[in-house]
Amino acid sequence: MPKYYDDKEEEDGRACGGVREDLRQCLLESPCVLQENKSPKQCLREGHCRSLQVTFFACKRSMVSVGAVFSASGL
Repeated sequence: MPKYYDDKEEEDGRACGGVREDLRQCLLESPCVLQENKSPKQCLREGHCRSLQVTFFACKRSMVSVGAVFSASGL
């Protein structure tokens, strides 16, 4: 069960810290890691905790400023 907390970002200093921690916990507690003894990275590639992975990606993508993208591209 996700335990997302907005203030997690401030604790670890990284964007989307709460979702990152939920994804980490989900992977570490998954049967893929616990029973099959695979690495969390390998389980992530196999599609475990997919919804949290998508949420984390969306959170990280939302951190990119549209203005910064345009100024970096020279438009």
